[in-house]
Amino acid sequence: MKITYLFPSVLAVAWLFISSCSMNNVEQDSSLKKYFDQYNVEGSFALFDNGRGKFLIYNLERDTSRMLPASTFKIVNALVALQTGVLTTDSSVVKWDGVQRENAQWNQDLNLAQAFKYSAVPHFQEIARRIGRDTMQKWIDSLKYGNMKIGPAVDSFWLDNSLEISPDEEMGLVKKLYFDQLPFRKSVQQSVRNMMVQEDNSNYSISYKTGWGINKKNHSVGWVVGWIEENKHPYFFVLNIETPDTGADISSIRLNILNSILKREGFFEGKM
Repeated sequence: MKITYLFPSVLAVAWLFISSCSMNNVEQDSSLKKYFDQYNVEGSFALFDNGRGKFLIYNLERDTSRMLPASTFKIVNALVALQTGVLTTDSSVVKWDGVQRENAQWNQDLNLAQAFKYSAVPHFQEIARRIGRDTMQKWIDSLKYGNMKIGPAVDSFWLDNSLEISPDEEMGLVKKLYFDQLPFRKSVQQSVRNMMVQEDNSNYSISYKTGWGINKKNHSVGWVVGWIEENKHPYFFVLNIETPDTGADISSIRLNILNSILKREGFFEGKM
């Protein structure tokens, strides 16, 4: 049975526990720093055990600080596209614009599910242009997504540091998505959840969206936000990393850190 919590943001819950001087539900674990130090990156991590209402947090200050969402915004971009009929299903095709890019997977026509899987920036930029600035702003306002600022460019605001969101707020968004609590049709939310699935086996199912962008300090920022289920018990997580080394292999680093932490916490064996 899924248990629904009605708090608008995980941040509100965390600060409620902290301000009331009850730390029974919030564990701040500085020992997780070693996983970030291993790759010479700064970062934060939060894990929410939905069944017990407990948080594990590393670097609370960063977890509640806003920054560009990068490709994690594709979650919202896809939701809005499907809700408004800009795309009718996850099989709807977005044509390639013919521009050759370094990522060969992007140099082709892709349907929505493929574009999501490959995190195809140009395809989602085209989707955002079809949605339009006013419609996109309406939905961002409705979601209360971060600072709710999309700036003048409808096809790059999630990449150019106009729009910013905290890791805490990202977790709140995917938690609502999991429980069909966002202001979109349930079928739309199910479609996006399906696109987020990365592994599904007899021991666990893990779903997430990654992100990678350049912040105002010209540092690389990486994201992983989603959930892992074992024995039908969901745990929500958000990982954020930052490094001044713009040549760092963010794609590998973010997943290596995530998997190391989850493994330390006992996941991947179907025993949680």
